[in-house]
Amino acid sequence: MTPEEEEAIRREFEAARTAGHEEQPTQEEPPTFELNQFSRIKHVIGVVSGKGGVGKSLVTGILARELARTGALVGILDADITGPSIPRMFGLAEEKAMGLADMIVPVTTSGGIKVMSANLVLEHEDDPVLWRGPILAGALRQFWAETYWEHLDYLLVDMPPGTGDVALTTFQSLPIDGVVIVSSPQDLVQMVVGKAVNMAKMMNVPVYGIVENMGYLECPHCGKKIEPFGPSHLAATAAHYGLKALGQLPIDARFAEVCDAGTAETDLPDGLLPDAIAAITRG
Repeated sequence: MTPEEEEAIRREFEAARTAGHEEQPTQEEPPTFELNQFSRIKHVIGVVSGKGGVGKSLVTGILARELARTGALVGILDADITGPSIPRMFGLAEEKAMGLADMIVPVTTSGGIKVMSANLVLEHEDDPVLWRGPILAGALRQFWAETYWEHLDYLLVDMPPGTGDVALTTFQSLPIDGVVIVSSPQDLVQMVVGKAVNMAKMMNVPVYGIVENMGYLECPHCGKKIEPFGPSHLAATAAHYGLKALGQLPIDARFAEVCDAGTAETDLPDGLLPDAIAAITRG
């Protein structure tokens, strides 16, 4: 390639880059979703993770159950719209949300927890949600603004994994009081947790702390704790980001069994994650 040809290509690239900057639209402030006049929600708590597969929905279910056991009025907004699992955990797999005038009426569990999820409006729970970003954001707006939540002390938002469209919309458009981050013990998790922590900071949302799932399992014969993924990184990760360690959950086949059976509300052990509950109720 001759120097003249190189210069011509350089000029072409520079012209294209300049044109791209000139055509860049001005970014508007994201809309804030206004809650309807029939609902009052005191506290909105996000449950987030930097990656999938760490048990975020399990932690959401545990927190909802434990908060309800204190006498609080609790709801769950399942914002993991393309991968909702909350309805099945709470025995609502065959239930459907109702319409009342222009409002959506969430389904209430046997213990009084109100739930709104994409699986409560789909014909079949295994129907795929093939929606693009704007439609996902519209569904989130409906689940918040057009749902008849009535009066709640706490609304837990089970957010999708990662830092994509729905997570960003949730942070920007809902009045999130704070978030609980869910992690697992693998080495890569500190980096992944960092993404969730930094996203919360960029959105000016407080982080209550970190819950580590699948931290250990107990030998059924001797009770000894075994760490199949290696030593826990909970304390080190929490210290690295200046956060509180809010507790560990074990690998326990019973957890999976009761969630699959839809009896998480009644059959999970009592008193799980007390430090996380204390952090949320302190505000």
